Amino acid sequence: MKHLLQLEEAALFLLSIFLFHQLPFAWWWFPAFLLLPDISMIGYLINSKAGAFTYNLLHHRATATGVAFYALVNGNAYWQFAAIILFAHISFDRLMGYGLKYKDSFGHTHLGEIGKKEKHTA
Repeated sequence: MKHLLQLEEAALFLLSIFLFHQLPFAWWWFPAFLLLPDISMIGYLINSKAGAFTYNLLHHRATATGVAFYALVNGNAYWQFAAIILFAHISFDRLMGYGLKYKDSFGHTHLGEIGKKEKHTA
């Protein structure tokens, strides 16, 4: 199942690249802004609860969907770009195993503990 979910995230990431290509921005904007949503980790400077809140706010697809609706309704390319970056970043993070955070620690995510190797049984 894990590989099927990774394939889904990879497909969403590739779709984000395609959608970005439809916008009137130079190619370098995509890689330059791809990691920008990680600024949300700044909440961890306060504590784990605040960090999880700020991180999850910018790493939840509902937020990206809200930005996308706003962008499409207003026809604003900059907001479209922001939505695409959010979707791309979220998909890339999930592809790498980084999920939404629980408030007890940064490493406790909805995808499991970061850095823990899964034990496969035959």
